[in-house]
Amino acid sequence: MPDGDEDDAGQRARGGRRCKRNRYFTEPIPFIKYKITIRYEGTDISSLAEQVSAIELDGLTFKVVLVETDGNIPYEDQRGIERQIGLRIRGEAEMRKPDRLFGVACIRGRWILGECEKGEPVWLKHNQKPQPYSTALGTRVARAVVNIAVPMPSGVRVVDPCCGIGTVVIEALSMGMNMEGFDLNPLAVRGARVNLAHYGMPDVVRVADMRTLTGSYDTAIVDLPYNLCSVMPPEERLAMLSSARRLARRIIIVTIESIDDDINHARLLVLDRCVVRKGRFERQVLVCVHA
Repeated sequence: MPDGDEDDAGQRARGGRRCKRNRYFTEPIPFIKYKITIRYEGTDISSLAEQVSAIELDGLTFKVVLVETDGNIPYEDQRGIERQIGLRIRGEAEMRKPDRLFGVACIRGRWILGECEKGEPVWLKHNQKPQPYSTALGTRVARAVVNIAVPMPSGVRVVDPCCGIGTVVIEALSMGMNMEGFDLNPLAVRGARVNLAHYGMPDVVRVADMRTLTGSYDTAIVDLPYNLCSVMPPEERLAMLSSARRLARRIIIVTIESIDDDINHARLLVLDRCVVRKGRFERQVLVCVHA
C-alpha cells in the first residue's frame, strides 16, 4: 500500500465479495510498500478465514502478512490476525523465504486477502549519483514531484527544461515515463548524462535554453534554480514561466519563494500547491495549467 493513500486504495477495493485478479495499483506510484492482488473479501476476519481454505498451494510454502492501512491495530492483534488466516490455509508456513506471500488488509471496514508483493524502493539507489549537485532536489522529493506531475503516464510526453544533473529525469524514467531533459549549462547536461549512464538509462538530455526551446509536451516540470533566482531579473523569470506555458499544457513548478504574481503575468493558473520542508528551508510545489 502507498504511504498515506488509504482512501484511494479503499475506492479501488470496493466491489463484490470475491474479486478475480483485481489489483489496487495499475499506474506507477512512487512509494508502494505492498501491493495486494485481491482474491477474497469479507466483512470480518472470520468470514475471510472461511474462504482461504480453498487456496491450492501444490506443495509450496506460504506466509501471511497484515498490511496496515491506518496504523491502529496493536502489534499482538496483527500477529493474531495473521495466525488466524494462516491456520486455515492448507500447507506449510515459512516465515523467512516463503514460496507465496499473502497479504491481508482492512479497507473501509471490509477485509481483503490475496497475493502480496513487496515494493522495491528503487529511488534509494538513486541517492548516490556519480555526479551530485548540492542544490538539486532530493531523490524522494523528485520522485513525488514526478508522480504529482504525471499521475497517469500512459501516452504522456514530459519535459524538464531545466534538468540540471537529471534528478527528475532519472525518477521519471525509472517509472517508465516518456521523459526528455534540457539545460542551458553544458556541464550540467554532461553530469546528467553520466548519471543516466550509471543507472543504465538512455541519454535523453540535451543542451538548450528553455526560452528558445521548441516542441509540444503534455507536462513540464520546472525546478527554478534557487541559487540564481535571487539575482535573476523579474523579466527573465517571467520569460522562463512563459516558455514553460508555451511548451506544455500542465506545468509543475518548484520554487523557494512566492512567485504568484509572476505566474499570473505568465497567464498560468495554480490548481494546487504544497510545501516541502527540510529544517527551515522550504520549497513550494505548484500545479499549474493555462489560465
